[in-house]
Amino acid sequence: MLLHPTSLPGGRLGEEARRFVDWLARAGQSWWQVLPLGPPDTAGSPYKSASAFAGWAGLVAEPEAPVSEDEALAFRCRNAYWIDDWIAFAGDGALADQVRFEREWGALRRYAAGRGVRILGDVPIFVSDDSADVVAHAELFQRGVVAGVPPDDFAADGQLWGNPLYDWRRMRIDGYRWWIERLRRTLELVDAARVDHFRGFEAYWSVPEGAATAREGCWRPGPGASVLRAAEAELGALPLVAEDLGVITPAVVRLREQLGLPGMCVLQFSLGYGPENPHRVHNHPERAVAYTGTHDNDTAVGWWAALDHGHRRALAKALAAAGIAPEAPHWDLIRLAFSSPARIAIVPAQDPLGLGSEARLNVPGTAEGNWSWRLEAGQLTDELAERLRQVTAASGRLSPR
Repeated sequence: MLLHPTSLPGGRLGEEARRFVDWLARAGQSWWQVLPLGPPDTAGSPYKSASAFAGWAGLVAEPEAPVSEDEALAFRCRNAYWIDDWIAFAGDGALADQVRFEREWGALRRYAAGRGVRILGDVPIFVSDDSADVVAHAELFQRGVVAGVPPDDFAADGQLWGNPLYDWRRMRIDGYRWWIERLRRTLELVDAARVDHFRGFEAYWSVPEGAATAREGCWRPGPGASVLRAAEAELGALPLVAEDLGVITPAVVRLREQLGLPGMCVLQFSLGYGPENPHRVHNHPERAVAYTGTHDNDTAVGWWAALDHGHRRALAKALAAAGIAPEAPHWDLIRLAFSSPARIAIVPAQDPLGLGSEARLNVPGTAEGNWSWRLEAGQLTDELAERLRQVTAASGRLSPR
């Protein structure tokens, strides 16, 4: 299930997070997917974090909990590559906040593991232009251009993200040390991680700084497999998922396959583009993660409500081909995702609840009104857990635990 901790009833770790883990276990779910855990920007976006390494103190349930000198020293030694940069950027209390975050997050992860729930994290490929990373390592980034993506299904003018772009030639000089340390830190916090905008390793969309829209950009070659190969050489096998959505060329597919990474299949993208559409269930490979929708999509109910008659008929055909008798739109899409050959299937928390577009978490290409949806206390009931468990068991996905 996909649910960022900020969408928990209290928006923090602690008791509510443990209750959610308990509910996942009762519902027969074995993966909890979160978004990036760093400090978000002023609009609440975790994809424009002030640090690619630091955890967000705003998630901590006990922000005033004491931190001993021994704890602080041990944390500093374990995180020597980045912690001093973060302290210089964030100021007094930054070290103690990181100790508290690691303490609470580590306890939650152990709690989840004890109940058979693993955590899938998220690695945004780019960092924020005003982050501690850019301040401390300005030489690793290009000047005069910013990140974005060309026009796609999400945005007619593309998306002008504005993030700084890496100077891959400069990064290669020290063997991609910054990326190795970033992945090391990520995999200390989660069991596996989704690499957002994976296609940027093959080629990235470079937009002149000051451009009005992302349409003014162009493709530039990325570093290919070299970054993740360097990380593998030092960290071992990387439990990563490649977010391969958007403009995906055969070269991107070859790179993902060369690295042996699973990609993503999203059912909300499955109703058009002909029989070879990779998001159609019958085209899903086993090495993949299937979704009803991601954090960037509408909810299943909101998506279905906006479908025209032709697309609803196409969905009915897909359900029939999978042997699924129509029920409610959100459960239909969940059961279709769980019928996928993909090894893992994930649904946003809004979908089992049957919530509409008012519960959408993010609309790509918009800066306001996102990242604010939260569960209500008691919304995830025992009855809903049992329903999801039954659907999971019927699809053969129920964990032996």
